[in-house]
Amino acid sequence: MEIINTTGRRKTSIARVYVRPGKGQIIINGKDLSHYFVSETLRTTVKQAFVILKVEGNYDVTVNVEGGGIKGQAEAIRLGISRAMVKFNPDSRPALKKEGLMTRDSRMVERKKPGRRKARRKFQFSKR
Repeated sequence: MEIINTTGRRKTSIARVYVRPGKGQIIINGKDLSHYFVSETLRTTVKQAFVILKVEGNYDVTVNVEGGGIKGQAEAIRLGISRAMVKFNPDSRPALKKEGLMTRDSRMVERKKPGRRKARRKFQFSKR
């Protein structure tokens, strides 16, 4: 039984994804998908690659994810699963690329600069 491991990243979240043929079970940090992501939209985000390739329920996924918020974690897992599916079947790459699942979203929070209130926001000007 072949196990494919890949990495997905989004903002400050890092997901290590292990995919193997199975019954469609998704375990994230030792919890079931529905317990880890309470929101239906985040569960849909995680399963998006399987839905596009029409292979829902054919693979078991185990994920270790850390950092960031829940949306960043869900999108990092989605990227990891997409990369794993391409390793299983290279012919699936064009379908996933067309939906934008093969691209690492590199947008990060801009750092705070000295002399500023935030990254770009200046302190309020006082005339008197």
